[in-house]
Amino acid sequence: MELSGKCVLTGVKPTGTLHIGNYVGAIKPAIEMGNRVIENGGKLVMFVADYHAINFMKDPERLSQIIKEAACTYLACGLNPEKAIFFRQSDIPEVFEMTSLLTNFTPKGFMNKAHAYKAAVDKNVAKGEPNDAGINMGLYNYPILMAADILTYDSDYVPVGKDQVQHVEITADIAGAINACYKKEVLKLPKAITQENAAVLPGTDGRKMSKSYNNVIPLFADANEIKKAVMSIKTDCQDINAPKNPEDILLYQIARGFCASELVQEIEEGLKKGGMGYGTIKKMMAEAIANELAPIHERYMDHMAHYKDVEEMLQLGAQKARTLAKPVLENLKATIFNK
Repeated sequence: MELSGKCVLTGVKPTGTLHIGNYVGAIKPAIEMGNRVIENGGKLVMFVADYHAINFMKDPERLSQIIKEAACTYLACGLNPEKAIFFRQSDIPEVFEMTSLLTNFTPKGFMNKAHAYKAAVDKNVAKGEPNDAGINMGLYNYPILMAADILTYDSDYVPVGKDQVQHVEITADIAGAINACYKKEVLKLPKAITQENAAVLPGTDGRKMSKSYNNVIPLFADANEIKKAVMSIKTDCQDINAPKNPEDILLYQIARGFCASELVQEIEEGLKKGGMGYGTIKKMMAEAIANELAPIHERYMDHMAHYKDVEEMLQLGAQKARTLAKPVLENLKATIFNK
């Protein structure tokens, strides 16, 4: 995929407490891809999607807190705000004007087929409730706001998980409908980037690592908390001296997804030969994970403690983003209103 001179857009949805599965599966890959884009003369546009967060968080204090946490997380994990365009979604009025315009070109059927809406309806049906019980227009129109997020910055590529590909396709369909209506390229048609081999880290119980399963190793925790989480990783009752297939051992699966290659190899060899106990492996992993996360944790706490500085970064980023957004919006308005 040619990234030279391209614009890559990523939205960061505030979700609260993060874990190492989020780090290896989403945060780290997004920053690494952004760095490659920037090195090749392109632009990384990354925003904290605070308007999207309102759908699942209505408490003002908690909402404010998770927005701050999201911004500080990406900065702590290596995002360079001087090279990337990093900002808060709500600071870009052009996005919301774009949203209003896009609604006039979006078939209702697109929204009926959106995965998030269909999933909410299916839950209602399963509970015997009316199809649209508890569903607000923010959820229903979520794909249009996402389309505005993408189109406003003339984005070429949007890295997403497989469950979000549909939204990028809807975005391209909306842009295509506008281009067809006015018989010229008014808006750029974006493409989704999916990572086929994106790391999905198992949790301490063997299921996908998830807060809802209470099986996570926290991203921002002290060494004792990390050790407690690692020591809780599920193991079997095989004899310590019995040779084992590392691929069948949950400890190895987690280590392979997060730890340095040298430690992974040591654990692999120890399991294959036999004689390396699960308790020993857990102690090695807990120490390695704590050591790797320590500087990230330190930077995160520093950013949270000096959030005024982060706010300044976000405002500078918003200024850069609006420089990209204004000509795109004005071109669309000039086309629609024949200005």
